[in-house]
Amino acid sequence: MRRNWIAMIVLLGLIGWGIYDYAGKENTQPGSKMDEAIPVGLKVGNRAPDFTLQNLDGEEVQLSDYRGRTVMLNFWASWCPPCRIEMPHMERFYERYAEKGAVVLAVNMTHLEEGKEHVESFLEEFGLTFPHAVDETGRVTEQYQIMAYPTTYVLDSEGVITQRFQGAIDYNMMKEAYEKAAK
Repeated sequence: MRRNWIAMIVLLGLIGWGIYDYAGKENTQPGSKMDEAIPVGLKVGNRAPDFTLQNLDGEEVQLSDYRGRTVMLNFWASWCPPCRIEMPHMERFYERYAEKGAVVLAVNMTHLEEGKEHVESFLEEFGLTFPHAVDETGRVTEQYQIMAYPTTYVLDSEGVITQRFQGAIDYNMMKEAYEKAAK
């Protein structure tokens, strides 16, 4: 009889440990991005560095708020001719893919502008409706090592960089980059 009690206690202990171990793994699938330690960085395959800026209305914009969505993170300036060419393509892409979980987050390099009024008039001129942020100090521009204007990082739903483009991209390139990142 005593052996049965000891066996019962050992069995209950093993069951309890199994439940504890299973719950601690948060139901991740082996090989999924959730169970890997993805380094933060600027290379394809790295998780994009998080940042917080403000938009022109003074509201906070944080990159990690878009986790779960595919993001076209675009750095631009109002005086940049390729940026002016690219923005209508960005708006068209955003209008067509927002309902599929895509977002364009346009970071204006405000520290290189003559003033915020240029940013505001640019957004109005092109009728841009996607989220924007202003980098008044250049901190995020420097963090992302932006050397050419525009530069676009494509992030998957986990915030991992899947592609990087220096220079203007068009609607078809955005569409292809989205489809690759959304897989």
